[in-house]
Amino acid sequence: MSNFKLKRIDYYIIRKFLGTFLFAVTGIIIIVVVFDVNEKIDKFMAPEVTLNEIIFKYYLNFIPYFLSGFASLFTFISVIYFTSNLADRSEIIAMLSTGMSFDRLMVPYGISSGIIALTMFLLTAYVIPPANAERLDFEYTYTKKNKKVESAHNVQLEVEPNVFAYFDSYTSSSQMGYRFSLERFKGKTLVSRLTANSIKYDSLYQWTIIDYMTHDFNGMRDSISSGTRKDTTLMIVPEDFLISENDCETMTTPRLNEYIKRQKLRGIGNIQTFEIEYHKRFANAFSFFILTVIGVSLASYKKKGGMGLNIGIGLGLSFSYILFMTVTSSFAVSGLLSPMIACWVPNILYTMIAVYLYRKAPR
Repeated sequence: MSNFKLKRIDYYIIRKFLGTFLFAVTGIIIIVVVFDVNEKIDKFMAPEVTLNEIIFKYYLNFIPYFLSGFASLFTFISVIYFTSNLADRSEIIAMLSTGMSFDRLMVPYGISSGIIALTMFLLTAYVIPPANAERLDFEYTYTKKNKKVESAHNVQLEVEPNVFAYFDSYTSSSQMGYRFSLERFKGKTLVSRLTANSIKYDSLYQWTIIDYMTHDFNGMRDSISSGTRKDTTLMIVPEDFLISENDCETMTTPRLNEYIKRQKLRGIGNIQTFEIEYHKRFANAFSFFILTVIGVSLASYKKKGGMGLNIGIGLGLSFSYILFMTVTSSFAVSGLLSPMIACWVPNILYTMIAVYLYRKAPR
């Protein structure tokens, strides 16, 4: 194994794999963009929407977003298509008849799926989230497909251990919170309470408290002080409680992980969507290998139905995988499953299918 090196046949399969993948991606994206333009044409024709924004702010960011969601499906279709072609032309039989094992045949497939998996993981982790922020901003502004959360009511969260903040209301447009309070505890004993008519968010963790009163509880010697304006540091930002449905898509993987940890420490419970997005990014990377093994095992020998039957079976399996992932994710959102289990159960099930089909593949 130490003397292993790629041969001409390996480069041939890798070239076929990646070439078919790029061809499939390009073709499907063109079709999807055409349908999307047709659906939103009335919105795009509005005078305030410029062609520059449509192309560079929306579609330039929509394409990688769409690709990230269906790249595993495109990979599966590509494997089924070009492997069926190889089988129909008896090329796979010729390879195996020369003494090449089926395990050895899988090497270039594994390398190709690894290239796609690593590329998509890096894009999803670091490149696509900032692009999603621009795409969603366009949708919030013009297409109104989604509604960005601009205000919150009755917000209570833990700022730091034993320190709790409360907003009666907060508005994003003015960056103002109203009827604010900040309570500090020592164990179960309240040691101080600050109340204010309003509070304004300035920059990262920097807030200005307006018309405030502070009540310190020191046993029998309580003290009260007040003021009109006070700059302070609070380890909270509006995004901690202004949570939109698609915010998780705009965060890079390290930032998403940090956000989840911070929200858990503060006792905020509605973060299942963020946890699902985090675990899905890792689970999707493994799905490329699983679906590749299934695709090669299905398409590596001739069937009476020909390529059409292989493609039909492949599409059925790939769409069932996406459907299964959607169903388990909905269970996680409702609290019936943990987000990690919800994201990895489809991979576990389809790994068993892949192992079964791999063992039945021609040798």
